[in-house]
Amino acid sequence: MEIILGSRGSPLALAQSRMVAAMLAKSTGRTDADFPIESFMTSGDKIQGRLQDQGGKGLFTKELDEALLDGRIDAAIHSMKDLPTRMPDGILLACVPAREDPRDAFIALRAKTLMELPAGATVGTASLRRQAQTLHARPDLKVELLRGRVETRLAKIESGAFDATYLALAGLKRLGLENHAAALVNEADMPPAPAQGALAITCRAGDEKTLGLLAPLNIAEHAITTGAERAFLQALDGSCRTPIAALGMIVDGQICLRGEVLTPDGKHCWRRSEAAFLGSDPQEAARALGLKLGAEIKAEAGPLYQAHFGDNGW
Repeated sequence: MEIILGSRGSPLALAQSRMVAAMLAKSTGRTDADFPIESFMTSGDKIQGRLQDQGGKGLFTKELDEALLDGRIDAAIHSMKDLPTRMPDGILLACVPAREDPRDAFIALRAKTLMELPAGATVGTASLRRQAQTLHARPDLKVELLRGRVETRLAKIESGAFDATYLALAGLKRLGLENHAAALVNEADMPPAPAQGALAITCRAGDEKTLGLLAPLNIAEHAITTGAERAFLQALDGSCRTPIAALGMIVDGQICLRGEVLTPDGKHCWRRSEAAFLGSDPQEAARALGLKLGAEIKAEAGPLYQAHFGDNGW
């Protein structure tokens, strides 16, 4: 019996969904045809402006959630960084497959790094995190809105409309376009978005057949690290309204988490790193660390953030 997968309709989303179909075929001994993909245009795909002005996270998942709940699809494949930190009633985060490199790629024709751009150069991005991190490192640059599919943004750099942009290395690799990267961004200098590079597969709560098929695809290490990053995000905001970065790693039985929050203008940056032993319940230990680190930064940055941005903050 076939399992219907749901996906956004962009080339990257469909490439990721085909990857998952191939994983399922391999793990079950079936063929890709047993896991057909239904594509959807989501609310986020229709928006031309900044997502944080239109509702933030959830805009790329709403239509897929509805298709899950009414039985049109059996599982949905998401870029995990698009997933809200609180799942809708009746839907589970069922599986975290192998995570790709979480770093950002710096895209430019006349510079290898952000620091090589001339003063006044224009960096295009729709990411509030990338905007804030860019202005924090180079307040002399201009940041302007650049949205669209990966191919669209690459074309804007090729045409000279922008001097530089950033794209997730994971997306470039999944599309076979990693050769467009001028350089990879050091995650210690510019941590990525929480869960960047990871996929999330969701399904209906109680759908034991689909849950059973997805279970072999789950990579425990990546479920743990992204769980810490998403807990950090949840403690702080959980939407697109605040520039937030986080990256977790497992080292010698510990979950190590680096988290960062900035003001959108890049003038203020709060960063902390901490580690915790995974113990008998690694998922809960990772989540607890993320919530703790987020609460600490929130306590430190909250008054200043509220003073600058009021209801646009926490």
